[in-house]
Amino acid sequence: MTPLHSLAARIGLIVVSSLVVALLGAIAIARLADAPDDGASLAGRIAALVSVLEETPVDRHESILRAASSRFFTARIEPTANAASTPSRAVERRLSSRIGAELEALGHRPSSVTVSRAPNGGRGLEYRIALETGGTLVVRVGRRAATVLGVPAPLATSLFGGLVALAALLAMRRETRPIARLAAAVDLLDPSGPRVELPGRGSSVREIAALIGAFDRLQNRLAHLLRTRIAMLAGISHDIRTFTTRLRLRVDAIPDDAERERAVADIEDMVRLLDDALLATRAGAGELAEELVELDEIVRAEVDDRRAEGRAIELDAGSAPGGAVVLGDRLALRRVVANLLDNALHYGGAARIALESDARAVVLTIDDRGPGIPEAEREAVLEPFVRLETSRSRRTGGAGLGLAVARSLVDAHGGSIGIDDSPDGGARIVVRLPRYRSQR
Repeated sequence: MTPLHSLAARIGLIVVSSLVVALLGAIAIARLADAPDDGASLAGRIAALVSVLEETPVDRHESILRAASSRFFTARIEPTANAASTPSRAVERRLSSRIGAELEALGHRPSSVTVSRAPNGGRGLEYRIALETGGTLVVRVGRRAATVLGVPAPLATSLFGGLVALAALLAMRRETRPIARLAAAVDLLDPSGPRVELPGRGSSVREIAALIGAFDRLQNRLAHLLRTRIAMLAGISHDIRTFTTRLRLRVDAIPDDAERERAVADIEDMVRLLDDALLATRAGAGELAEELVELDEIVRAEVDDRRAEGRAIELDAGSAPGGAVVLGDRLALRRVVANLLDNALHYGGAARIALESDARAVVLTIDDRGPGIPEAEREAVLEPFVRLETSRSRRTGGAGLGLAVARSLVDAHGGSIGIDDSPDGGARIVVRLPRYRSQR
């Protein structure tokens, strides 16, 4: 595998290439933008002016100098011969040799080139040439703004640098795009859902290919783990049901009625605990059945069962006209309602349940008269095996699975569950489920 198959190498190559291109472009712009007024053409212009002045009567020099002058080029004659000397700096020496070469055709003329204040207020060049007619011609030249194709050189350099940066950005985006697509695909990974085909499996970048392979193997391991977990729980549940059936037959032989009832209650709690765990696992694995369920019928059935036991429950389902139809698993939805009602009755002594629906959702609200749930602990109590009462005694509460199982089942139906304060001073549980809407 070549070094360019590495993401780090490709990014480094993009950065270095961009810097090299930008540097070469800046050098080219600087060379193209070199102002022509300080080159050979300017030296020829000054030499021609010297020739004209020396061949023209002195009384006409003033008009010739005015005609030759412009914003960037001014000329005058000093009466004294003072051509001065050219400094040793490279620019002045180069320009001095150019003007000297142009003046050779006119004979030897002492001359110099220095940097001085230009007529336009900036820095420019001052040429001094001794005339044969006497005096010294002084020419001051302002350096014109350097341009490339009519664009000022600084702006041209900035534009070129911006284009190089844009090209580098596009190249970087092209190299990192597979990572963004992979991140979006990984968000869709669901151990209980269909296998997700990860994009970019044939990427030539070895880091990205390794990352995709790692996520693909993780997807397979999670799916295998979930299948193994469901199979194990199903096997345990089947075997324990067999044992509890035998145990129940033996319990019936206990002569003391109170002891026998407590033993039966313990067996029923154990079976219920197993059923809850298995149902929650099936929900997480996406194995719940789907059918049209009248949620108001389930609520009324659960309320009637508890009223028959003498429990205090108020029901308000009048605000769900036409029924509250949801698409889901009947057994799972009945377990949600049962768990929430039992939780409210256990901790509040009484419960009030209301069912409402609109065009998009069915809302189930259960209020109790208990001590309520502190706001800081509302999220925690929805987790498995979390109880506000920490003694773990079965007499003061269950195993801490009721709300957790309810949330798991609600989530599996695409709904949500939340905890708030009840007007009666206790806790309010609010369940929202998507309402089934016909596609007609």
